[in-house]
Amino acid sequence: MTASDRPAETVIEVDTSAPGTAISPDLFGVFFEDLSHAADGGLYAELVQNRSFEYGPADRPEWHALTAWEPLERDGAAGSLTVSTIVPLHPANPHHAVLTTTATGTTGLGAGLRNEGFDGIAVRAGETYDVSLYARLADGSADRLVALIESRDGSRVYGRAELGPLTGTWERYATEIACEETDPDARFTVTATGTGTVHLDLVSLFPQATFRGRPGGLRADLAQAIADLKPKFVRFPGGCVAHGLGLANMYRWPGTVGPLPARRQMFNLWGYHQSMGLGYFEYFQFCEDIGAKPLPVVPAGVCCQNTHVTGQVGLPDEEMQAYVDEVLALVEWANGPADSHWGAVRAAAGHPEPFGLEYLGVGNEDVISDTFRERFARIHDALRDHHPEITVIGTVGPFPAGEDWEKGWAFARENDVPIVDEHSYKSPRWFLENTRRFDTMDREGPHLYIGEYGSGRNNGRSALAEAAYMIAMERNGDIVRLASYAPLLAKRDHVQWSPDLIYFDNTHVWPTLNYHVQRMHSVNSGDTALPVTVTGAPEAPPLPEGGRHGVRIGAGADTSAEFTDVRVGSSPATPDFADWHRESGSWEPDGEGGVRLTASGGEESALVLADAVDGPSYTFSVRARKTNDGEGFVIGFAATSPGNRYQWTVGGWQNRFTRLQRVDDGVAQDLTEPVGVPVETGRWYDLRVEVEGRRVRCYRDGLLIHDCEDVRSAPEVFAVSAVRDSATGDVIVKIANTTPEPVTSRLRLTRTGERFHRTTLTAPPDVTSRFEPAPATPAEDQLSGDVCEFPPYSFTVLRTLTGNDQP
Repeated sequence: MTASDRPAETVIEVDTSAPGTAISPDLFGVFFEDLSHAADGGLYAELVQNRSFEYGPADRPEWHALTAWEPLERDGAAGSLTVSTIVPLHPANPHHAVLTTTATGTTGLGAGLRNEGFDGIAVRAGETYDVSLYARLADGSADRLVALIESRDGSRVYGRAELGPLTGTWERYATEIACEETDPDARFTVTATGTGTVHLDLVSLFPQATFRGRPGGLRADLAQAIADLKPKFVRFPGGCVAHGLGLANMYRWPGTVGPLPARRQMFNLWGYHQSMGLGYFEYFQFCEDIGAKPLPVVPAGVCCQNTHVTGQVGLPDEEMQAYVDEVLALVEWANGPADSHWGAVRAAAGHPEPFGLEYLGVGNEDVISDTFRERFARIHDALRDHHPEITVIGTVGPFPAGEDWEKGWAFARENDVPIVDEHSYKSPRWFLENTRRFDTMDREGPHLYIGEYGSGRNNGRSALAEAAYMIAMERNGDIVRLASYAPLLAKRDHVQWSPDLIYFDNTHVWPTLNYHVQRMHSVNSGDTALPVTVTGAPEAPPLPEGGRHGVRIGAGADTSAEFTDVRVGSSPATPDFADWHRESGSWEPDGEGGVRLTASGGEESALVLADAVDGPSYTFSVRARKTNDGEGFVIGFAATSPGNRYQWTVGGWQNRFTRLQRVDDGVAQDLTEPVGVPVETGRWYDLRVEVEGRRVRCYRDGLLIHDCEDVRSAPEVFAVSAVRDSATGDVIVKIANTTPEPVTSRLRLTRTGERFHRTTLTAPPDVTSRFEPAPATPAEDQLSGDVCEFPPYSFTVLRTLTGNDQP
């Protein structure tokens, strides 16, 4: 129903007298993964980078134990800075710095070392910083250390403190520095006071103004932004970080709860380092501080299927019982009495009372192989037998459809897994087309946790599509038990995934439009879904079926490629590709009727021929080869407008997969399971796409790779839900109007005479929010009467005013 033929008034009826359907009180939470530098240099407030001298090539090829450090020889002082593993502070922390002073300078100070922090060290005038380190005097008279916070060039000192006297054994030394100036790009130095050799480890600079003032805790402004979401739960540690690249990289919780020197540091699969300063203890403490339930995720005894060379590998059978015991120990650590073995470890860290763990995820978007099934079953059965009070969450693979998804659901049903974890990174249109997918789910089977979802970009279009999808979750909150947007945090200049909920640098925090949608939903949660009837709602116009279609040839990220014999139907490309235009990257004719495309900077290179064919049925073919070790080719077709097309990515995602995708509003999503076929350098490939309406077949060297019919549901462009909050008696109505027109609605509640507190976020589709304040924020007012106009491109929450709220 279009704006021209629908009634002038839309009617929203809510049966407030109905008992309604009980829904999950834990529906909307958050997902934390150390991705895009979310932990060290982010939420974890430590200001010193590589404080334990444990960086190395496993983290990043160019890194070493002194990365982020530099030696200092000031005012005539002389010495050296090296690294040793002899007599370490702790076996889990084998490296330490060796600072030797051979001559003191004119100020009486010897040699030292200086740390650059994470993109600098941001300090503020009037704030106090905790300084600590482990040290021992190996020889000589350098038995005291001087710590400074200073300017980047070293010309100004903002604060100073002394530590010592040192002894010949490892000891922890601590003091504090009151900072006298504000500087977003300061440095931290430690200098010996005499000649001799000093061994140093775990050198730390921490703001005292952490979240809730916890020593060694979390960055206050970032943690507060998360707390303001009022999440019902927090998932940790991920994500792919949980099961890791290879068995040795699996995130093993016992190595993250003890004293800092004993924690098991390791490389982060996203290409940097995990100090484990933000470990399981800090995570559980944070959940308690913000009133959220912890939802830890442990590996299912297998590593990530994307592990290079090996793929998914399971722990050896002889190690599985010990691993099962480790998972059971997590429950004891979280919930056991302080005099139990693992409860005593928790108590020693400062939390004698149990944390009250209810949920435990086992596995993360794993391929549902026999290896996975056997190991998951052993863990799941042990938890059911020993801890029936724990709700186990399984996994159904990396996508919300396809072979692993189907196998995962079947396996979960066979094993009576209470909840399964589904991930949906899709386009805004997909979210609107799938708001009804939960309506017909089996209410007797496993419940659903939508553990990761996000709709492509941090713009208004994505935020409102997510608002509508969350409305669909809420309408089905009896089967959709939990949901968490992902990822949560991304640091400026280190973004590895997009979109994200909150962007930040060392001094700023930027909540996005998507963040505001999440918060509007979370702070207005209910526990009972009420019947809603909507009449006269706007409907989306049908997608164009015919008309002219464009085609596209492209080289994948950082790839150089040659294309020849490009044909649409029987028509070859024009000489020198005269009718084609450059969309990205660089190109040049090869002089033989073909073209060379070169992509760099992590981007693609593409040529486009608009209006290439009068659809909907045709053949598009090309010969292609890549000439370097980049990715592969991106063949676009059925392009109806900029940013809307199909594409066949041949040798994508680090040249590991071939994928058939649909692109809506510039956001690509898989239509079929990726096929693990790479592209060889220097080899010519014959690529052919056959289009028959919404049926697509893709051939590589005559072999059929993909055969798919893109069946779509009509998008729900005006979505409504209603819930009751039993604690307050409030009725809450949520409306997402994703259309370009205002919608005037009459509200009919069985309980008459209601007045509402109204919160409205209006966000046009193409406005964006990342490293700046969001272009729109929720506006609040009160609504009297039963007629409400919902602005175009808006998300509105109406909450009945209780007696205490009446003017």
